[in-house]
Amino acid sequence: MNVPEAPANQIHASFYKFVPLADPDAVAEALRDVTRHVMGSIIVAEEGINGVMAGPEAALAEAEEALRGDPRFGGAFTDIVFKHSPCQTRPFFKMKIRRKREIVAFGIDGITGLTDNRAAANHVPPEQWRDLIQRDDVVVLDNRNSFEYRLGHFDHAVDPKVHNFRDFPRYVEEHADEWKAQGKKVAMYCTGGIRCEKMSGWMQDKGLDVYQLEGGILNYFLTLPDANKDWQGECFVFDSRVAIDTHLQETPTTIDQVYDPNEPEEKWRLERAHRLDP
Repeated sequence: MNVPEAPANQIHASFYKFVPLADPDAVAEALRDVTRHVMGSIIVAEEGINGVMAGPEAALAEAEEALRGDPRFGGAFTDIVFKHSPCQTRPFFKMKIRRKREIVAFGIDGITGLTDNRAAANHVPPEQWRDLIQRDDVVVLDNRNSFEYRLGHFDHAVDPKVHNFRDFPRYVEEHADEWKAQGKKVAMYCTGGIRCEKMSGWMQDKGLDVYQLEGGILNYFLTLPDANKDWQGECFVFDSRVAIDTHLQETPTTIDQVYDPNEPEEKWRLERAHRLDP
């Protein structure tokens, strides 16, 4: 994949926020304005926003400040968290603001990240996660696609072997009774945290004792300099950088090394990535 290097001081930011938005279309329009000097992709729905963006340090800081404080957002994103990583490769080539029904597609009607019935201790900070995933009474569940797991994962993690997040609930339903009978807690993780946020309340409704890595893999890498003690391989990122290591640095991995062309669900991802190759 022939991707140009990023301009100097190019910084990547990932973020999401589950918050009720009375007028998502107005939010989307305001986002187009405040992000005009950066590039990336942001999904807007009634349940909040989910996005990534990148640009020169000053431009990115300006966009983040506007997202937190522009009056057109009515304070909805005041406490939004941005996870930063450096770029050698330019991760995006335009800004896309998309209005959708969900900010992360779950596939079950009525499930929203706004319905917060999660236990207070549900979010586990990185420092405690390390001990949690070593316990014998814990199932470590990778809440990502199988190709992401293959590229890298936590020690002892289970690969649900799904090709789309919408398939994940079926895997949980097939194993929930077994986990409960064994007295297992479920410790799950994803890249930035949003997929776990969408899943955890629903899983607790199934009677499971569920915990999620606070801020996801990216926060783990940001917080622990020795994250490679628990993490095997690399972390897939959904942009032109393809993958990063535990120090948030790009790796030489290419999309052809990530996707299996013999798997139909991965073949179309590979073909799409090649079509988008600048």
